Amino acid sequence: MNSKLHRIVMATVASSVLAGLSFSAMADSTVDLVQALVSKGVLTEEEGALLTKGRSTEVEVQKKKESKSWTSRVNLRGYVQVRNTTMLGGDEGINLWSDRSVGDDQSLGDADKNFLIRRARLIIFGDFGDHLSYYIQPDFASSVGGTTNSNASGAGNFAQLRDAYGDVYIDKTRVHRVRVGQSKVPYGFENLQSSSNRLALDRNDALNSAVRDERDLGAFYYYTPTDIQALFEDINKQGLKHSGNYGMFALGFYNGQGANARDQNDNYHVVSRFTYPWKTESGQIFEAGIQAYHGQYISTTGTYSRRNADGTISSTAAAPTLGTGTPRSGRNGIDDERVGISFVMYPQPFGIQAEWNWGSTPGLDINEGANGVIKKQNLNGGYVQAMYKIDNFQFLSTNGTLIPFIKWQYFDGFNKAETNSPENHVNDWEAGVEWQLAPEVEIAMVYHRMNRTNLVTGNRGAASASNNLPARVDYENFKADALRVQLQYNF
Repeated sequence: MNSKLHRIVMATVASSVLAGLSFSAMADSTVDLVQALVSKGVLTEEEGALLTKGRSTEVEVQKKKESKSWTSRVNLRGYVQVRNTTMLGGDEGINLWSDRSVGDDQSLGDADKNFLIRRARLIIFGDFGDHLSYYIQPDFASSVGGTTNSNASGAGNFAQLRDAYGDVYIDKTRVHRVRVGQSKVPYGFENLQSSSNRLALDRNDALNSAVRDERDLGAFYYYTPTDIQALFEDINKQGLKHSGNYGMFALGFYNGQGANARDQNDNYHVVSRFTYPWKTESGQIFEAGIQAYHGQYISTTGTYSRRNADGTISSTAAAPTLGTGTPRSGRNGIDDERVGISFVMYPQPFGIQAEWNWGSTPGLDINEGANGVIKKQNLNGGYVQAMYKIDNFQFLSTNGTLIPFIKWQYFDGFNKAETNSPENHVNDWEAGVEWQLAPEVEIAMVYHRMNRTNLVTGNRGAASASNNLPARVDYENFKADALRVQLQYNF
């Protein structure tokens, strides 16, 4: 067979193969196949160009058709956290408001003393064109109510909305965007950090008390230059426990009562944040930021057990007064404002993470009035955390990452979002390790030395024969040690 006839045969075969390929499969394979035949001398460049003539346009048209399919715009991921706590010593009958697995047989009824599903999240997200992204996240392990035992003891593991928002990009480079819906409020690095990505099992009280469930309904503008976007992505790809892209600069307005709570005073909270990451010549990445917010917050009230002036336990529970004066100053909200600073030296392999904030907030003064008064109070507190990242940690057939850490947190303030906005004193130490066996499985084990206020209410002035609980008052400090374990699945 002469060379000309050989080329004609091969061109005919190649054309038939290409014609039989579906558009979805031939986008790159068509061009690659023709180029390979040309490079081997089977086809001339003219014959190759003839075969692919018009196909690039057809492929682009088909890609646009496929991009309009809703299935190409919907992504799913999620995680589940299962916890177990063993009390090692200290005061009995304690409750940790942020984790119901902490407690013993003398604890109030919302303590799940054995296993607890702490979070079960399913995230639905995606892009629609160049100017819109969406993000919806329900949690299937929520519990009823807050820290009031009468509400929390009855039910658990029901679905509750965490996030539901859209990002509107003003430009195609995604430097400017506006986020509208229920989302995290840009205040505090650890608050913005996903619970699936955080080392410590719980966020620090000092900054976490700023926003209930870290989220609220509002509109937030984020400015993120392209070079900062690239650095954020680099931090995330290296697995350095980033907070996510919440802009280099943020400015927002939100209701102020917290996630899944209705606004009550027709008064916006205003928040702003500036953070700046940078990389040194050695490759070490740092990030420093400052944030602040201002608004008026309306506290909720409920009965609580307290002591009489002579120190004895009152036989009847009572609710505090919201605000002072006539009409009550708390009716339309009490000043709620803070400023905080953040610093992160990402673990490469050694890292430091620290934050502190100061401000004023609604808080309970149990010594004022007959039953206490909720009024404007001062606060300050924060935390320091050190960590060490060990990659390629091998055990049996696993090759993962091990991150030991130690954390100290301090808070002298009030938790405005809990019933009665109680005073909260915290001076805790945590030492633990997170083992990432694989991208889909993580185990964390933490020794927690607690010295803090018990924010869970429901104590009684007299001993209860029905549940064997002694007479106790609410909002007392306790000291206890616990070993806390968490298994996390990522999918």
